[in-house]
Amino acid sequence: MQTITNQTFDAERALYGSTHLETVNCRFDGPADGESAFKECRDIVVKDCFFNLRYPFWHDHGLKITGSEMTGLCRAALWYSEDIEITDTKMFGIKALRECADVKIRNCEIISPEFGWSVRGIEMKDSSAQSEYFMMRSDHLNFDNVKFQGKYSFQYIEDSVFTNCNFDTKDAFWHAKNVVVKDSVIKGEYLAWYCENVTFENCTIIGMQPLCYCKGLKLINCRMIDCDLAFEKSDVEAVILSSVISVKNPHSGTITVESVGEVIKDDPEAKGQVVISGTESK
Repeated sequence: MQTITNQTFDAERALYGSTHLETVNCRFDGPADGESAFKECRDIVVKDCFFNLRYPFWHDHGLKITGSEMTGLCRAALWYSEDIEITDTKMFGIKALRECADVKIRNCEIISPEFGWSVRGIEMKDSSAQSEYFMMRSDHLNFDNVKFQGKYSFQYIEDSVFTNCNFDTKDAFWHAKNVVVKDSVIKGEYLAWYCENVTFENCTIIGMQPLCYCKGLKLINCRMIDCDLAFEKSDVEAVILSSVISVKNPHSGTITVESVGEVIKDDPEAKGQVVISGTESK
């Protein structure tokens, strides 16, 4: 493998089409303001590099990035690429990681609106992210110990698992399908409307009007805080180990809850049952 060390590149397509190349402590920055430094490359290793120019990694196959920084000017950094490993890296440009596959992210800091659209297969661990429309229309996500803050996250995702995560996010998991969330905290309004076959296990759910218009929804030993008008028009099986402010018109299933401030049933099609622990059904 060829190694390039301590150089600066600012030309258009500076390393276009490279194979079996390692760059160490290099900068992609400068007055020429060139784009697409590593476009159409294969088997690339990037260590301790600085990226301040647009579109550096498009149509790449076999890419390892570690100890590097992508600034806010490094927009759309990774598109149409596969077999990617990113560790100990800052990803600060908008629209990073789109239409990619087979991605592993470890110990990274992400500040990137519209991050991770239409990606198939991401493993993310021990990382933090700030974004809007995070991971939209992606599938086969596996997140462990990820902290996220933003809006409209995980919409239209499928076939994914989240463990030991902390999400502070509005309108999360809308239209999600076949998703499991375990041992996590999810804070935000309007959680997971219109989702299908989504399970929350040992989770804490915080925020108003969660889990409405759902199909195949399951809650296993969860807690709910500041949750009102929950489960409207949803098909749900739930065991909740806390009180809930109010439950409104669950379509079907059984919701077992420690206590509930109000059960609203003003829709004749709402056949779901609310069971107060140790008491008769309402």
